[in-house]
Amino acid sequence: MEKFLMGTYDVIVVGAGHAGCEAGLAAARMGKKTLMLSINLEAVAMMACNPSIGGTGKGHLVREIDALGGEMGLNIDKTFIQSRMLNTAKGPAVHSLRAQADKNEYHIEMKKTLEAEPNLDLKQGEAVDLVLDDRKACGVVLKTGAFYRSRAVILATGTFLAGRIFIGESAYNSGPNGLAPSMELAAKLREYGLPMRRFKTGTPARALAGSLDYDKMIQQRGDEKIVPFSFMNDELQRDQISCWLTYTNEKTHQVIRENFHRSALFGGQIEGVGPRYCPSIEDKVNRFADRKRHQLFIEPEGLYTDEMYIQGMSSSLPEDVQEQFYRTIEGLENLQIVRPAYAIEYDCIDPLNLKISLEDRHIKNLFCAGQFNGSSGYEEAAAQGLMAGINAVRKIDGEEAFVLDRSEGYIGVLIDDLTTKGTNEPYRIMTSRAEYRLLLRQDNADLRLTEKGYAIGLVTRSRYDRFLEKKKIVEEEILRLKKKILKPEEIKDFLQSRGSTPVKSALSFAELLRRPEITYEDAASIDEDRPSLSEHQKTMMEVRIKYEGYIEKQERQIEKFKKLEMKRLDENFDYEGVDGLRIEAKQKLTDFKPLSIGQASRISGVSPADINVLLIYLEKARRREHS
Repeated sequence: MEKFLMGTYDVIVVGAGHAGCEAGLAAARMGKKTLMLSINLEAVAMMACNPSIGGTGKGHLVREIDALGGEMGLNIDKTFIQSRMLNTAKGPAVHSLRAQADKNEYHIEMKKTLEAEPNLDLKQGEAVDLVLDDRKACGVVLKTGAFYRSRAVILATGTFLAGRIFIGESAYNSGPNGLAPSMELAAKLREYGLPMRRFKTGTPARALAGSLDYDKMIQQRGDEKIVPFSFMNDELQRDQISCWLTYTNEKTHQVIRENFHRSALFGGQIEGVGPRYCPSIEDKVNRFADRKRHQLFIEPEGLYTDEMYIQGMSSSLPEDVQEQFYRTIEGLENLQIVRPAYAIEYDCIDPLNLKISLEDRHIKNLFCAGQFNGSSGYEEAAAQGLMAGINAVRKIDGEEAFVLDRSEGYIGVLIDDLTTKGTNEPYRIMTSRAEYRLLLRQDNADLRLTEKGYAIGLVTRSRYDRFLEKKKIVEEEILRLKKKILKPEEIKDFLQSRGSTPVKSALSFAELLRRPEITYEDAASIDEDRPSLSEHQKTMMEVRIKYEGYIEKQERQIEKFKKLEMKRLDENFDYEGVDGLRIEAKQKLTDFKPLSIGQASRISGVSPADINVLLIYLEKARRREHS
């Protein structure tokens, strides 16, 4: 087919899902002329699976995206229909915000944002090839023969690459939600030698709301006090829609067991590796045979649709079996399925092939983001898209890559895990993956990252000034509470009313707040001097006071971590010349080319003993240089 030039851009983003949206907006907002391509514009910010944003660990990512100047937090604040803070019975490190979205409104609002961005062109078109010049990405070819030149390309293809749907014995090429797959680009990437692999994910059935019996299910209401995702919103008011909780039972499990042979998962049709932390219902019944029941949530997909999402029940069983096992569940006895559950298999890259900037190691100016990198989840995708967009711009401008390390954010943990440790299954962020989670709380993401977002050009001056003012107020309030002294007789009645132990000597207000049973809000009755604070400011201030000792301890741990991260390694370092390094370590280090001792220590196959050998070698080299 004859090719014809249709335009020239600084950055081209292939894909308009959650990764593509953040990548495109970041590049455009940093001043680069940007093109975003989507096979179908209905796929823009499409929620192909669960209609929600956030959750355990994921809520932290959304807050960090927002603090850096990304869009996801703002968009879910516009379009949520229920909001809940999870894990509130536990410590603040694992508190995680989750919001149900009106999925169609989420798509519409994000598409409007893209269309309104001055430096961004959004076009419908299927990319089938890259334009390469001496292993450097410099454009994209479309199925129509049109091609666009660029200085950098970002691949954010989601689950579209060589997508294949499985429902029982039926298998056919398709992207998510019945959209067209990307077959030609998948073949080209393999042809160019990218180390591709096959992963799998799945989605549950959707049922008509009117066919469900809610009296048999447990109602799940939203929080009375709504906490926004975006730091630009101090408070939000909205009527919320309920979700519903129910459970599988032995009858459900029996139907599934009797039909294992009809599942694509067990029948051998599926080659791809699925997500361990989000298994299909047949996988759950098989792996956890002793479990009597599994919970599932019935979630509305929006205000203007009757479709309900059956969370926790993805499957690749045939439609007749799906209907049979769903109807054994309390509240679902008469359900009408409008979209059957399915599994989808797709191509993605081995993320060990990527630099920590998300640039490909072997094709210059080619950046990768989202499920294409082996991750799962809208939030993980958006975080990578934002970083890929930022680093594509910085590469074009000849600037050093923008990297967050593991002590700076969950985004840093996510990308370091993918590009340093790799993954053999769709990767999902969790709070347990973050070593420094007490400092990487969702409430302080703006304190950690807004200045960085401003420095790279994504956070506006007005937003930055607003942040500085909020930060100043919190710091002044903490200082006031540390200085304000309370006498025993002044707080005797207050402590008694709260069931708190009396005090015999004076103490500061901050010391009073360190008591678990005393909250800042509780203490308003004995504090006439307190300023007016937003709910977010109150949370930040109270957590910092209550956990000050633990926070200081973790800060000391981070200092040690930073020392290893600051010991830089040259990309062309000769590991073969280091006596004492094991052969496997030499091979891994030579192939990977770590940027620091810290990163080298996280490479699979490099032992602590190898790191000690490297440290001794570097110290001897430093002494020779200064002798």
